[in-house]
Amino acid sequence: MTTAASAIPATTTGTPATTGRRSTRIALRTVQVVLALFFVIASGVPKLVAHPSAVEVFERLGWGDPGMYTIGALEVLGGIALLVPVLGSVGATALIGLMTGAFIASVTALGGENAATPLILILPLAWIAWARRGRTTELVRLLVRRGGVRSGD
Repeated sequence: MTTAASAIPATTTGTPATTGRRSTRIALRTVQVVLALFFVIASGVPKLVAHPSAVEVFERLGWGDPGMYTIGALEVLGGIALLVPVLGSVGATALIGLMTGAFIASVTALGGENAATPLILILPLAWIAWARRGRTTELVRLLVRRGGVRSGD
C-alpha cells in the first residue's frame, strides 16, 4: 500500500514536511538576527552615544538623558537576548513591551510621529516570542535547577 507521503521520494534535503520546518526555522532565525541588529545598532547605540536626534526626541518627551540611556540600554540588551537561543522569547517579549511604550509615547507626546514603526516591529517580535516559547520553559527549568528561582517565596 502506497501513501501520499511514501510516494514522494526522499531526497538529501529531507522530506517535504521537514524541509518546510527547516525553512521556517531559517526564516525565524533570520528575522531574529535582523531585529537584533536593528535594536542594537540602529536604535539602542544612538541613544547610548547621545546622538543629537535621540537627545532631541527625549527632550521633547521630557525624559532627558536618564530616559534616553535607560531605553537605549534596554534596546541593546533586548537585541542581544534575541541572539541567545534560551533568551529569544524573553527578549522578544520584553521588546514588545518596550515597543508598546514607544507607540504610546509617540501618539501621546510626539503627535504620532513615527508611531507606525513600533507597531510594525511588534509583529515579528510576537512571532519570535511565540515560536521560541518552549525555550522560556527551558530557561525556567535551568534557573530552578541552579537555585536561581524558588517556588513559594
